[in-house]
Amino acid sequence: MDQIKPDTDYKYVFPRYDMPHQYERKVISKKTVTEAKRDVQVIREVDVVVVGGGPGGVASAVSAARGGADTVLLERHGHLGGMATGGLVNIIPNLGTIYGEHVIGGFCQELIERLTVRGGACFPEKRFWGKAEPLVVNKYLQANMGFFYVRKNQEGENVVLYTAVIDPEIAKDELNAMVLESGAELLLHTWVVEPIMEGNTVKGVITESKSGRQALLGKVVIDCSGDGDLLPKTGTETTDVMVPGSRIAQFGWVHWLCNVDLDKFHDFKESQPDEYRAVVENITSLGGRPLYFGGLLDHQEGVVWQHRLIGSVMQTDIEEMTYIDRTTRQSAVKSWELMKKYMPGYEKSFIMLSSPQLGTSGGRRMIGEYFLTVKDIDTNTPFDDTIAVFADNDREEMSLKYPKTYVPYRALVPKETEGLLVACRALSSDPDFQEYFNLIPHCMCFGQAAGSAAAIAVKENISVRNVSYDKLRGELLKYGAILP
Repeated sequence: MDQIKPDTDYKYVFPRYDMPHQYERKVISKKTVTEAKRDVQVIREVDVVVVGGGPGGVASAVSAARGGADTVLLERHGHLGGMATGGLVNIIPNLGTIYGEHVIGGFCQELIERLTVRGGACFPEKRFWGKAEPLVVNKYLQANMGFFYVRKNQEGENVVLYTAVIDPEIAKDELNAMVLESGAELLLHTWVVEPIMEGNTVKGVITESKSGRQALLGKVVIDCSGDGDLLPKTGTETTDVMVPGSRIAQFGWVHWLCNVDLDKFHDFKESQPDEYRAVVENITSLGGRPLYFGGLLDHQEGVVWQHRLIGSVMQTDIEEMTYIDRTTRQSAVKSWELMKKYMPGYEKSFIMLSSPQLGTSGGRRMIGEYFLTVKDIDTNTPFDDTIAVFADNDREEMSLKYPKTYVPYRALVPKETEGLLVACRALSSDPDFQEYFNLIPHCMCFGQAAGSAAAIAVKENISVRNVSYDKLRGELLKYGAILP
C-alpha cells in the first residue's frame, strides 16, 4: 500500500487534543553487535498462541479455548486486562447507540455481567439508555463524565449512553478466572520478542522471561499486543501514520485520588462559583491540573480519577515513553499537592493509585485483506463478513445519521502472512477509523472473532483466511455477540 497521505486527506481526524511535545532525541550509534547462534527450548506446542493479555488477548484466548483449541495466553505483566486494568482506563464506553440500542455484546457483555455480580462494575439502568432523563444525565455531568455518558439526540436533548466503568482489581481476578475456566493456559511475566517464521507462515513465538529465552509453537498465532509487536518481523505490511493532535496520537497516564470530601467540593463549586473559578485559575497558573472525573464505582466513595492525555506520535519509542512516564508522574504529584492546598474537599486526600502501564492510543497497524477507512464509517450497510457492530457516538450530526459501524473479519487477516491474526488496535485501518473504533470494547470484539476463527481453522486444518463466515458467525452468536 502507498504511504498514507498527510492529515488533510482525513475527513474526521483533526487536531483537538494535546500536540506532540518538543523533545531532543539522543543519537543512536551506528555500531552493531552479532548475536551468537543458539538453540532455544520449546516449552509448548499448542493449537493457538495468543500474544498479549489485554482486552483483545483475553477475549481471543477464551474464545479459542471454548472452540476446542489447545490455547496458551502470553502476557508481559503480572496481570491481565491491559489498558482496562493496568492502564487504569477502566471506562468501557459506547456499548450502545445514541438511540439506546445495545450493540456490543459477547465477551465484553459477559465480563461486565460477571463483574456486576461482584460489585465491580456500574452503568446506567437499561431503561435510561438513549433517554433524556435529567437526574441520570446530571449525575454524569456532575462527575465530569459527560464525554463518556451523555450525547445530544435529534431533538437536541441530552440522552444517556450505555457505558460502564469497572473496578480494575476485581477485573484482574475475573479475567484470570475466565481464562482458566475456558481451558486456556496462562503464562504471565512473559515478553514475546519475535515470531518464529517458516517462509511467510508464522509457526510460533520466541519469549524472554525470568526463565530465560524460550519458544512456543502454534498452528495459529494471534497478535493482541496492541502495538502489533509481531508484525515487522513477519513481513506483514504496516502503517503507523497518526495525525498530530488526534486522539490516537496521545499517551494516556491515569492516577486516582482518594479520601476526597466530594460533598464539600460540590457545595463549594455550586454555592461559590466565582471563588471556585479563582481556585481553578490559581492551580492552573501554578502548573497544576485541577480537572478530575468523579469516581463512579459504588464502593469507592471519595475517589476521583484523572485521565491525562499527552500528545505523541512515537508511542513505541523507549526514550519517549520514559520521558512521558517521568514527567507526567511529576505533574500528577504537583497537581495533587496544589489541590490539597487550595481546593476545598481535597484537604485529606492522597494519591491512591497510579497506572503501572503507560497508556497508548495508536501506533503500528497492519495492511490486511480489508483496510477500513472513512467510507466504512459513513454507511449503514453491514459487510457480508461482519464480526462486530460498534456504536458511532462521537461525530455529532454524522453519528445521528450513521449510528452504527461494522467491522469485517477480513480486517483481522494479513494480506499475505499465513498463520496469523491481529486482534487489537493494530487491525487493518486508517487514522479516521482508529480515531473512534480502537477502544477497549472494540478490541474485545476483535479478540472474540479472532479466537473463534482460529479454533475453526485448527479444527478443519485450513488457513485462517479460509474460515467459513457462516461457521464463524454461528460461533460468535453462540457466545452472545450482536450481529446484523
